[in-house]
Amino acid sequence: MANNDWQEFQFIQGAVFNNATIVSFGNIQNELLCTQQAKVMCDLSHLALLEISGDDALSFLQGQVTNDVKLLASGQAHYSGYCSPKGRLLALFLAYAQAQTIHLQLNAKLAEPIAKRLKMYVMRAKVQIDNVSDRLVRLGLSGDSITDDLSAFFSDIPNSPYGLSHGENGTLIRLDGNTPRFEIICDTDTAKRLWQALKKSCKPVGRACWEWLEIQAGIPDVYLTTQEEFVPQMLNLDALNAINFKKGCYTGQEIVARTHYLGKLKRRTQLLHLATAVPPQAGMDVLNEHQEVIGKIVRSAPAPQGGYDVLAELRLDSLSGPLAVNGVVAAMQTLPYALS
Repeated sequence: MANNDWQEFQFIQGAVFNNATIVSFGNIQNELLCTQQAKVMCDLSHLALLEISGDDALSFLQGQVTNDVKLLASGQAHYSGYCSPKGRLLALFLAYAQAQTIHLQLNAKLAEPIAKRLKMYVMRAKVQIDNVSDRLVRLGLSGDSITDDLSAFFSDIPNSPYGLSHGENGTLIRLDGNTPRFEIICDTDTAKRLWQALKKSCKPVGRACWEWLEIQAGIPDVYLTTQEEFVPQMLNLDALNAINFKKGCYTGQEIVARTHYLGKLKRRTQLLHLATAVPPQAGMDVLNEHQEVIGKIVRSAPAPQGGYDVLAELRLDSLSGPLAVNGVVAAMQTLPYALS
């Protein structure tokens, strides 16, 4: 779904598009360096937003996803996985609530098939599932003093990751990461006004920059090419508090719980750097020194100093030896959170 009004505004601002995604504002490498060193803002139209509403929305969603939907009422956003009956991830949501409505943000290319799948399970429940991606604009902001810029528009700025506030200028969510990051969700007219004001101190950047920030924060994603490849713990969803083991039944819960309580996890997602000019793609194999497949690329983005930073799901018994993707040796980096 496309917000033509917002796209036209971004085109006038100098955005370079690939289909409906802003790839840059003219110089990707410069934008990546700014993302690492300064304050930036990014259009997040490469993400979609599903709206779950109706009297039974909460109970319906509670039986579908890995996290406890009831906790959203406390004014916190959270990540949550959506699994197949075999416990394999179909999508990853950033979820938040506003009044009696729940919003699920996800990879835009998954939005329609995931919405269709969710609707199959509504049955007689009073639940409405809508794609509101063209109605609400999402803006990402990052930088050490970004709260100073936001304070002109939001009286309540969350001070901990996934804290959330609602105001006249939209919904503000604080995200995780080594650098302060926020997301604003608002209507198109408000987004235009905020963009014009914030660009005085924040450099506009394209999608690759936000992808790099997400990877540095250790946030995975699910793509069409990697659906049903991973159990949630393989993508560190437990470390990201995206799984609630006390909430009760949901689709795939038995496999996820068994992995947690009975199994010794043998695979985890790690942060790697690849000194290559060829973009690694999600789903690509990671090989060990014996040319055995020991993992897959989960997420990839160009790095500010060249090459690519990637999240890769790997066999834990392979971490001590050399790893490679398409013949390029990978350098292990440190995740921003601990893995049990």
